[in-house]
Amino acid sequence: MIKTTVLCAILTFSMNTQFYAQEIIEEVAQDSIVTQDTINGQNSPIVNDTINTAVETVKAPFQRTKIDGVAAVIGENVILDSDIDIAYRQLMSEGTSASDVSRCELAGSLFESKLYSHHAIQDSIVVRDAEVNSMVDQQLAYMTNELGTVEKVLKFYKKDNLVDFRKELFEINKSNRLSEQMRTKIIEDIEITPEEIREFFDDIPEDERPLFSTELELAQIVIEPEIPDEEEQKVIDRLNQFREDIVENGSSFATKAVLYSQDPGSKSTGGKYTLDRKTNFAKEFKDVAFSLQEGEVSEPFKTDFGWHIVKVDKIRGEEIDVRHILLTPEVTRKTVDEAKRLIDSIRTSIVSGSIEFKEAARKFSDEKETREDGGQLLNPTTGDTRFELTKIDPILYDQVSKLKMNEVSLVIPDQDRQGRKKYKLITVLNRYDEHIADYANDYLKIQELALRKKQIDAIRKWQSEKIMDTYIKINGEYRDCEYSGNWLKK
Repeated sequence: MIKTTVLCAILTFSMNTQFYAQEIIEEVAQDSIVTQDTINGQNSPIVNDTINTAVETVKAPFQRTKIDGVAAVIGENVILDSDIDIAYRQLMSEGTSASDVSRCELAGSLFESKLYSHHAIQDSIVVRDAEVNSMVDQQLAYMTNELGTVEKVLKFYKKDNLVDFRKELFEINKSNRLSEQMRTKIIEDIEITPEEIREFFDDIPEDERPLFSTELELAQIVIEPEIPDEEEQKVIDRLNQFREDIVENGSSFATKAVLYSQDPGSKSTGGKYTLDRKTNFAKEFKDVAFSLQEGEVSEPFKTDFGWHIVKVDKIRGEEIDVRHILLTPEVTRKTVDEAKRLIDSIRTSIVSGSIEFKEAARKFSDEKETREDGGQLLNPTTGDTRFELTKIDPILYDQVSKLKMNEVSLVIPDQDRQGRKKYKLITVLNRYDEHIADYANDYLKIQELALRKKQIDAIRKWQSEKIMDTYIKINGEYRDCEYSGNWLKK
């Protein structure tokens, strides 16, 4: 059975374009208010248990609006039946079996998410609008890329216009980010001592200790074909021509971005991004963008992604709306062939013993992130040097699963993020075969498991306390559910 803590992650809106509808309680007349009850000293909106769209008028200085299909109210957050319907259908569309998850479990996961976001606001946790806008930009670009046009996206999600759709995406993303940051705040100061790690391990019965899969430590050498100076200049000249058309002739920057930009993340939205100084963009890009005045278009400049020109559309304090056009210079057949000959000769030298793999990586590899460490790869998921063989990317698995210790792979063709060809060699530095957890040999993994358990315990304790301190009203069929949390305050 899928637990609600896992479902919270499943239901978070991400690049898979999943989202669920949010509704708000609106005033029905200029002088009307949503009625309030005081429960445990807290003001809370009254929401009708039943599905009813009528407006009830009473002889009082307010009107009461009965909300259609309200499943629950968590603090100031309303969860509708339709929220749960949409989340349920989304899971089914992704291949989840109806027998794997119930409406009660989905409801419980949404209750948890809204509890976190409610208290994030109470604790003055701030989510920057620039961060949320950037997420919305990326999501819209992804959706458009998947469905073909913005119009098809709006039709698929049954939205009338892009402005309203962006607002909905903004609110959903902001709520999710608040929820994430609240969880982070709960566990950020939790540490674990060696004594606690030992106690955690000793408490696991020997026949129940975890089985750790085969793991590898890997290193690689990457050779990228050089980009000829004339190809770089072609791109610079073309961007200068774009800039002249925009600045001198009044051409549309957004239109040129749609037609010519090679950035898949913003091409469909006219090259648009919203950012501030903390946004995770290339330093060179931010330095240029924040040096411009509103309406100004930059000269061409270079980042690791290629060559850009940038225009600032709007400056709002620390945030700016920008548009950019990205062009990437092409490699030539000649430089591709030269790169292939070079990596062939490097492999021959390593196999013959003329040079060690790590030394060759430091001397020849074009991958800056790994070159100084002799080509050793870091697992981006765990942050350490080990890769669990069963969780490695399928392409990488095929390349390394049959390699012996210190064996060098054949030359592997690859592509950079702009789609340009490159070549690499891979070797296995260490191999740790499948085994039952051992305290001495697997200390770091056991430490991670012990810390995770302590964090989960802290989250459960926080949730139990906040449920009792927060206005919560569960309606209709959802009162009959069995939850892992005490949402009914029994």
